[in-house]
Amino acid sequence: MTLAYPHRHLLAIEGLEPPYIADLLELAESYVLLNRSGKTQRDLLRGRTLINLFFEDSTRTRTSFEIAGKRLGADVINMSVATSSVKKGETLLDTAVTLNAMNCDLLVVRHGQSGAPALLSQKVSAAVINAGDGTHEHPTQALLDALTIRRRKGRLEGLTVAICGDILHSRVARSNIHLLTTMNARVRVVGPPTLIPAEAARLGVEVFHDMRAGLRDADVVMMLRLQRERMAAGLVPSSREFFRFWGLDSEKLAAAKPDAIVMHPGPMNRGVEIDSAIADDPARSVIGEQVEMGVAVRMAVLDVLARDLRRNA
Repeated sequence: MTLAYPHRHLLAIEGLEPPYIADLLELAESYVLLNRSGKTQRDLLRGRTLINLFFEDSTRTRTSFEIAGKRLGADVINMSVATSSVKKGETLLDTAVTLNAMNCDLLVVRHGQSGAPALLSQKVSAAVINAGDGTHEHPTQALLDALTIRRRKGRLEGLTVAICGDILHSRVARSNIHLLTTMNARVRVVGPPTLIPAEAARLGVEVFHDMRAGLRDADVVMMLRLQRERMAAGLVPSSREFFRFWGLDSEKLAAAKPDAIVMHPGPMNRGVEIDSAIADDPARSVIGEQVEMGVAVRMAVLDVLARDLRRNA
């Protein structure tokens, strides 16, 4: 990186300035090339301990942090909340005290409550990375999405990105909105009125309720998972009706630019948010590439936060 990263933790994209975002993406790009070369083992985190603390289920995020940590030489521990003292009634702050006593260096946290990683960052000596908190943010997902877009389109500035579906409950959407608008992309949010947050317009995005209008001439179409576990009843019609109006199929995608790429953070509900033919289309879908970029981005984030640890050692 050409700039010294100014924060001890990575808790959100909001407030992160463009030069630091660009630097993180450049560093992640170098890790893409390193990973593809087969030279995956580095010594940057040798002697450091990385703990993955996930209070919510995860496949892609937790596994990619584990792979990223191991490729950088860290000792990686995955804490199972289902069998931990949290299930016995231990509070988040008591968990923080326990983790502090273990002297871990890097703590990756996913939690169902917005603000939980920020609270932990105030109570532990480790560098904390937010792996998704409630409906607040998921910063590394936005970074990997940005890297995927930049590799395919060559830039972020000036692109039209349509983020579609369950915006209301999506931390992925919020982090992407902050990053893309900061980097001067044009962002649209598309979905039923019940799934668009009231403050959407204040975030600097355009709001559409009609899918075809929202996708018109878009460079990037980013679909989101319908998060029924966070929903009150009645926010959406049946899955079949949702797909009819807001699910991505070839007919709706035709409104976007002919070379538009299709993204999804996963896990996908095929036939609800996206048609399988679109999700598996090698010419348009970059969903598999997003997963690959996730490892590189998380290596870059661990690398940058570990530099502060090394300076203070």
